[in-house]
Amino acid sequence: MGDIKMKMSDESTLRFYNVFGKLAAATANVDISADLKLVKDLLNEIAPMFRLSGITAHIYRSPAEEQIGRGETLICFDTGKNGKPVHELRIVTKLMSITTMTVYMDENEAPLSDDEFEKVDLTARTVLAFISRSKFQDIAEELAFYDDDGFRNIRSFFNYLAWKGKSGDLDNMSSVNYNIRHFSLVNEEFGRIAGNIVLRAHYETIRRMIGDTGIIARLGGDAFVCICDRSVLPQLLEYLTEANVPYDNDGGMISLTSCAGVFNIPDGYEVRNPNDIMGKIMHAYNTARNGGHTNIVFFDDKMIYEREYSKRIQQHFTEALRNKEFQVFYQPKVNINGEMCGAEALCRWFRNGEIVQPVKFIPVLEETSDICKLDFYMLEQVCSHIRKWIDEGREVVRVSVNLSRKHMMDVTLLDSIMDIIERYNIPHEYIEIELTETNTDVEFKDLQRIVGGLQKERIYTSVDDFGMGYSSLNLIRVIPWNVIKVDRCFLPCGEENENSTCNIMFKHVVSMAKEMGLECIVEGVETPAQLEVLRENDCELAQGYLFDKPMPVEEFEKRLDMKVYAI
Repeated sequence: MGDIKMKMSDESTLRFYNVFGKLAAATANVDISADLKLVKDLLNEIAPMFRLSGITAHIYRSPAEEQIGRGETLICFDTGKNGKPVHELRIVTKLMSITTMTVYMDENEAPLSDDEFEKVDLTARTVLAFISRSKFQDIAEELAFYDDDGFRNIRSFFNYLAWKGKSGDLDNMSSVNYNIRHFSLVNEEFGRIAGNIVLRAHYETIRRMIGDTGIIARLGGDAFVCICDRSVLPQLLEYLTEANVPYDNDGGMISLTSCAGVFNIPDGYEVRNPNDIMGKIMHAYNTARNGGHTNIVFFDDKMIYEREYSKRIQQHFTEALRNKEFQVFYQPKVNINGEMCGAEALCRWFRNGEIVQPVKFIPVLEETSDICKLDFYMLEQVCSHIRKWIDEGREVVRVSVNLSRKHMMDVTLLDSIMDIIERYNIPHEYIEIELTETNTDVEFKDLQRIVGGLQKERIYTSVDDFGMGYSSLNLIRVIPWNVIKVDRCFLPCGEENENSTCNIMFKHVVSMAKEMGLECIVEGVETPAQLEVLRENDCELAQGYLFDKPMPVEEFEKRLDMKVYAI
């Protein structure tokens, strides 16, 4: 009888190792999606040899997920019978992902012998290592190619271009860089949860449009980049122009628009550097964002010239600043009685005997921190002029100096401004800091900090181009300005009907400013009829060609001495 039992045991062992050999071969591959079915089939042969009722694996991305029991479950073997755990294993990877395995047996079955337990342990460890290794690869790929919110990231986009880099791979394809306009206001109005729903719905809609032939990835926040078949592009751009997107599960919808830069990839294009495509679509996007004429801009050869021009501007800037090629021009601010009551300092660049128009260099410098260096330079020049005028005994007016919104994240900005003003010993009432209102979403807390700090120092603050931005009313509601400069688009031409939209809006803007205790100055006053509109609406301050164009300091000093305009 002993020989018969030994023979049966040998046969069981041979059978186990025969099936286990196939299991070991299957788990040598890290592609879990291709081999998990085969692994389960082999476990279906091995598990009954040891009277097991179930084998379950749990995958956790982090210890925190394991602690709350939130993870992925894989049923590797299941007889449908209730069982109790007889063996448990746990693996922690370098990424701190955790994989556990639990082996179950029916309580009515005979316990495992030591030899059986060793074979069960060997089998479980082999399968667990395979699952852990495969999931480690999946998690590593997610961390590398997806952001924390589950969107494909810029590495994923560049990886796609690396695979599609050969000539012809991107024939009939287009690349798009887009940004959802004013998305921070969605979070403000509806909350972060609704904002996340909107962003995901917008992303998923475009992902479905593009399909498997292209890719969409998030650059960060509400900025995305994608590649799609050119046949899809019209539908995609129509969606970006205006999209109705759900913000809750009850049918609530919100309308979104986007700015986008588009590059139609030429047939035969070879990707030598992924940044080349990225540079083209980002340049087109920046043109769309800053141009003000259209939200969709296609990259073309003209932009190549403009990009090279921008590089030259940036290359020459430091030298030009050192050589004081930038000069201050002053445009007077006048009350409705014709008396000069202030001035705005404007920058003009004289290079090699020619003037470089602000529209040519200011947007370029805005792309980097160079604009901040120019702003401080301008403030210092203005302070030096004011100091000179005071020392000469001239009657000085308040001068406004523009600062870019690029400064807003600088926690030392207030100190830097005051250091320049104090260095020239300028009475604070002669300086006004002017911040341009744009369509860019701005953190109000940064504006509040700067404006509030300046006002504590008795430095005037004004918001320029009031009415052009998306959040104008919110700006004056939240920020304690001294002055608002009404954009010329609000100014009636003087020949319009009293009840025209333009007249009504202008009247209420001026009235609102006065009731809030703000100075109100209107830009772009060019005709006597427009000046009369200001008088009729009790708006006391104006700036424009009716009085003077911006002028160099020597000419402005003569105007400063005259003080009064004949109007």
